[in-house]
Amino acid sequence: MMEIKKLLIDGQWMVGEPGVERLFSTNPATGALNHEVAAAGAKFAVQAVASAHRACRQPGWRDMLPAERARILYRIAEGMEAHSEEMSRLQMLENGKVWKECQAQVRSAAATFRYYAGVCETLCSEVTPARGNYLSLAVYEPYGVVVAITPWNSPMTMEAQKIAPALAAGNAVILKPSEVTPSTGLLLGRIALEAGLPPGILNVLPGWGHEVGAALVAHPQVRLVSFTGGTESGRRIAQVAAAKLMPVALELGGKSPHIVFDDADLELAVDSIAGGIFEGSGQSCVAGSRAFVQRGVYDQVLRKLVARARAIAVNLPDQAGAQMGPMASFAHRDKVASMVAQAIADGARAECGAGVPQDPALAAGAFYLPTILSGMRNDDAIAQQEIFGPVLCLMPFDDEADLIEQANASVFGLASGIWTRSYPRAWRVARALEAGTVWINTYKQLSIATPFGGFKDSGIGREKGIQGLRLYQQAKGIFFGM
Repeated sequence: MMEIKKLLIDGQWMVGEPGVERLFSTNPATGALNHEVAAAGAKFAVQAVASAHRACRQPGWRDMLPAERARILYRIAEGMEAHSEEMSRLQMLENGKVWKECQAQVRSAAATFRYYAGVCETLCSEVTPARGNYLSLAVYEPYGVVVAITPWNSPMTMEAQKIAPALAAGNAVILKPSEVTPSTGLLLGRIALEAGLPPGILNVLPGWGHEVGAALVAHPQVRLVSFTGGTESGRRIAQVAAAKLMPVALELGGKSPHIVFDDADLELAVDSIAGGIFEGSGQSCVAGSRAFVQRGVYDQVLRKLVARARAIAVNLPDQAGAQMGPMASFAHRDKVASMVAQAIADGARAECGAGVPQDPALAAGAFYLPTILSGMRNDDAIAQQEIFGPVLCLMPFDDEADLIEQANASVFGLASGIWTRSYPRAWRVARALEAGTVWINTYKQLSIATPFGGFKDSGIGREKGIQGLRLYQQAKGIFFGM
């Protein structure tokens, strides 16, 4: 019989909630079934919240010194590295990322736990300036029960990015992983228990968003939700949170502009644009999916990008030299293909790609070729909607003012990139762009030490950095009369 992966509540592994349909994990590279996964519904959501609520009030966790919490986080990082092959393989089998990228994401996730272990044992409360005969301090308290809802595109890094700071801040966490990629979160739960995390402080509940996810968000004892995913799902969470007066952290969609001025190093810019949109099959919230190129070098950049896209090795993710694997699911591949077909019907030109590979070895997988579209307007649907696939919309601009107007003409504002040798111009444009992250003469450089989040419909709140730990704490003022 096929393995059934169990879910985690209060330190116990459970085979699934009666009456709730199990999840079936499919390998998007081959179409083969990986395994079954136990799924939680509303009943298990209530149990998990009760477990987390009880656990975070136990003296063993509530009164644990920061250095002791940090020691557990360090051990979790070591456990992730010890299980790096297994974690990498689970992600590769469930979302189709190439092996090299999966391995890099395990290292990144372990480094995130190490970083927040360091922050945990060194971050201070503050003595605030007195305005009378008293001593005043600002101290920081955990919220209590935190729900972390993670996406399928980079589950390991997103899980670490939420769980590590929430635990460092003293909370109990319920992880609701994507139904597409539940297994890395379950393995992380096992590693955390082995590292000495008390039972109930981390519960892992795979399941469907409309069942277990909705029940968790609405539960009155859940005091903060951190969500990474689509904008519409984020809106629904925010509506429930507003009724509860509950804070949320929402990292949502993007349609990031990647900008090339005519004085840029074009070779570096082209490599960066290609990596920014085609790495991970374009399934990244910060994918540079709108490329704006100054008109004088537009044709040159187009030719270079097409050549670069056609040279990308699309292959099974575990094959040596594979640079791009399949989409994470067949349904998502078909959605991307439909959006491209509609864009072409509306007048866009496919410069390359816009279809599936012809290699028979890839026929059973959810593959889609690196695609470059030109000839569209910035206000066309394909240039405004998040595709979340390996599809680049390439458009010209005339001058700095024209560029800023076009780049900001989007409901999204997550990230952006600028290529120019003029640092005064880079500074002006960076300040004018409505985006939470701006890369200058680089792209997709990410640091756990630097705050990350979006403007406009790309989200609320900031993860990463010291702010990423404070996100999971409430400030409290304390006054000593003198």
